Amino acid sequence: MDLPPFLLDHWLARYDFASPPIPYNLASSTGPRWTLAELLALGDRSPDLSTTVMSYAPPEGSRALREAVGAFLNTDPDWVIITTGASEALSILLCLLEREGAHVVIPDPAYPAYAAMAQAWRLGVRTYALHRDDGFAQDAHSVLAAMDAGSVAAIVNTPQNPTGSAMVPAEIAHLAGAMIGLGAPLLIDEVYHPLYFGAPLPSAAGMENVIVMGDMSKALSLPGLRMGWIVDRDADRRRRVIDARSYFTISSAPLLESIAVHALRNSAVIVDRLQSVGTANIARLDSFMDRLSGTLSWSRPYGGTTAFPWFADGRNSHPFCEALADSGVLFAPGDCFGHPDHMRVGFTQQADGFDEAIARIAQVAARL
Repeated sequence: MDLPPFLLDHWLARYDFASPPIPYNLASSTGPRWTLAELLALGDRSPDLSTTVMSYAPPEGSRALREAVGAFLNTDPDWVIITTGASEALSILLCLLEREGAHVVIPDPAYPAYAAMAQAWRLGVRTYALHRDDGFAQDAHSVLAAMDAGSVAAIVNTPQNPTGSAMVPAEIAHLAGAMIGLGAPLLIDEVYHPLYFGAPLPSAAGMENVIVMGDMSKALSLPGLRMGWIVDRDADRRRRVIDARSYFTISSAPLLESIAVHALRNSAVIVDRLQSVGTANIARLDSFMDRLSGTLSWSRPYGGTTAFPWFADGRNSHPFCEALADSGVLFAPGDCFGHPDHMRVGFTQQADGFDEAIARIAQVAARL
């Protein structure tokens, strides 16, 4: 099968991996960057990585890592299966859901990999809309309205990429319970949990008929570890996931698992840093969006690392994003998400220089 061009990653790679990279990356959905030295210095004692045996890890992940994930999410570690990022988690689950004539239900807008990977596993795709006039609200009714007997799963991303909206636990529980009658599990993508700018929300891990996907790339700001997980209370499904993981990648690297355990045991420090950067920068965006209210509109994110503003007059954002890139500031144009008048703004990776980035954006916007 020919996968569609991954427009978002093409755009990001064009600038972030340039030499030199773009100075102000406000397109990224990750948090402030950590070096290995900074990470290992966290806590009272650094792990002794020199004793790590360079062999395979268990396909489900080491016991220490699954316990660390369980503690992070306040869930049973026996329900945790380690994956190579949330990308492998998504692919495994869609692979196991595939059947003739079936489809999955996903949000719109959404991370582009949902639709592409579903289609790669010969699943149809239906969407439920997140409306900007309603703050991109996520509710059970919208998801259920898009489902029927051919639906094998629905995906909810909370906090959501690119909009920053969230689904509250009561809605998740109602949705997951209603989907039992369809014989379909609810897949919750929690890669941006637990970053919230309103009241904090608990993980959905362990809820009945819910399968949680997560990773250390977004809210834990460590995409280079390529460490993710699936959490599922259903033992039969877990056995199938572990078999699939054995076929897909065999296991994680033990060295990376050891670093991940250390990071998770110090996750409070990592998340606190992300929360601090995100809170400061979203306040700057608040002020900036007020100044440009006649040109740009937005819905303030409830959580996560991204916002999805749009041009009030409906124009295509791509030329604006190109002009911004020429000035040293990177946004992700909305055509990467199928919404050309929007743009994705990542506000948590840039720990320093956000005011300068805002000033450059204002200069480009003044020429519109």
